[in-house]
Amino acid sequence: MRPKDSLNWMLSDAIEALARAERLHQQFLNIRPLTESREPSWEPPTDVIETDDEILILVALPGVDPDDVEAALDGGTLVISGRRTLPPELRNARILRLELPQGRFERRIQLPTGRYTITRFAAHGCVGLRLGKSS
Repeated sequence: MRPKDSLNWMLSDAIEALARAERLHQQFLNIRPLTESREPSWEPPTDVIETDDEILILVALPGVDPDDVEAALDGGTLVISGRRTLPPELRNARILRLELPQGRFERRIQLPTGRYTITRFAAHGCVGLRLGKSS
């Protein structure tokens, strides 16, 4: 390989790595501007599934207790919020890699028109929200 080809190859790899990082930022973290709380937040990835009786929402929040997640209806929008922090026993540890986002999170999900009762549960590293449909 000639030196010029090697340089082009390295530059191409660097540009692709930056593009991947930007896609990850937009897709997974999706850092939001200041909200009503005047604090930046990130959006956790979610799955939303509807059946005849309920809407099931799985929010990727490993290590977060479901009881520490706020879920409130704001008109036709479900607002899921809270904070993901390092466990106290790790706060003084030397961090070698930290890829899971920390800090305040907020996710807004538009819901079909209706009335819902909300229950929370934990499932495989996710916080689950079960929105039972009421008539």
